[in-house]
Amino acid sequence: MARPGLAVPILYGAGLLQGFAFVLIPALGTYLKGSPYHLSASQYGSLFLPMTAGAIASALSAGGVDRHVGTQGVLRIGLGANALALLLLITSAAYAGQPAAYALLLAETALLGLGFGFNLAAINHLAAEHFPEHETAAITLLNAVIGGSTALSPLILDRFEVIRHWWLWPALLAAGFVTILLLSLTLPGSRTLTASAREDPVPGQPLWMFVAAVLLYAVVEGTFGSWADLYVSGSHGLSARDGAWALSAFWGAMTAFRLGFSLVPPRLAPPWLVYRVSPVAIALCFLALPLVSSPAALIATFAGAGAACSIYYPYSMSFALETYTLSQTRVAGLLVAALMAGEGIGSYALGPLQGSLSLAKIYGFSAFWSLPLFGFAYWLSRPNPGPGAQSSGPGRSTV
Repeated sequence: MARPGLAVPILYGAGLLQGFAFVLIPALGTYLKGSPYHLSASQYGSLFLPMTAGAIASALSAGGVDRHVGTQGVLRIGLGANALALLLLITSAAYAGQPAAYALLLAETALLGLGFGFNLAAINHLAAEHFPEHETAAITLLNAVIGGSTALSPLILDRFEVIRHWWLWPALLAAGFVTILLLSLTLPGSRTLTASAREDPVPGQPLWMFVAAVLLYAVVEGTFGSWADLYVSGSHGLSARDGAWALSAFWGAMTAFRLGFSLVPPRLAPPWLVYRVSPVAIALCFLALPLVSSPAALIATFAGAGAACSIYYPYSMSFALETYTLSQTRVAGLLVAALMAGEGIGSYALGPLQGSLSLAKIYGFSAFWSLPLFGFAYWLSRPNPGPGAQSSGPGRSTV
């Protein structure tokens, strides 16, 4: 890999920018549905379909693209797609209120989804490759950076909207993606594999188990994150501000705990142990939500849920990349696709369910998700006896 002084800002800068960019459409929701765009509710909602589809498609195809252009090539395609998407978003402002604006926004979200999938598959692989002795911490920190910028982007955009120049924020992000793209041209290629070494031997932990673990986790994350505001301000009849605080508490705690665990030495908080505790803590938060009703208690419980969820995905990614050392871009892509699919299920499936169950009951029953999550965490964090796979990493050596 590249020199630390160059690779680190490229990889973590790409993650930072991705988090900033990925929430622009939700952050612009009120503006897009009002003047001057005047999108209908169905038009606005449909913008998320090409974004999700693009992210899943690019994540699933990242491994095949990697075989042709290398991991750095996958990264550059992702960076380029993001930059182009932001330019389309800016251009749509010139056609606001016209059919062309909606078409440009659909193309923008599709490209943003493609950029998301390629970018995250590449930077997770490259972070693991660049920090082989601290792989779990590197990936956890990367996801903390992405989560932190996701939380901050709407606040920054709001400042630009106040001065009636919202397009300046996506313009700055587009310039950032182009800058990282140019810097990435200096990265050397990843290790070249011989024809006989392109596939990992079958390890003790099958790949489908990692994918299933991330898919189920993402359903949980979507259940918490997408419905926190409505649960607090709607189901409990509290203020919109309380709902916003609950949502911010969830994402803020998740980011803070990811950052914290990336800095704590493994001997003090063994990743295999934290990984297994996470589903138990998730279950407790699901069970607690129907039992509390005050604003402070609800906000604190959603903060606890963010903390409980914080490491399940990055540790799943880390353990998977430790296990499948010869096909890391493909594996990272599959897990990113599972994350996006699960988020969609957790975010949208709860709507129809509320025709027969209250959101409080749904939260209570969701505690059962922790049973398979714990089973996957226990099995996937065991030492890997598979031949040819990397020896049990720092997170699993003391099981």
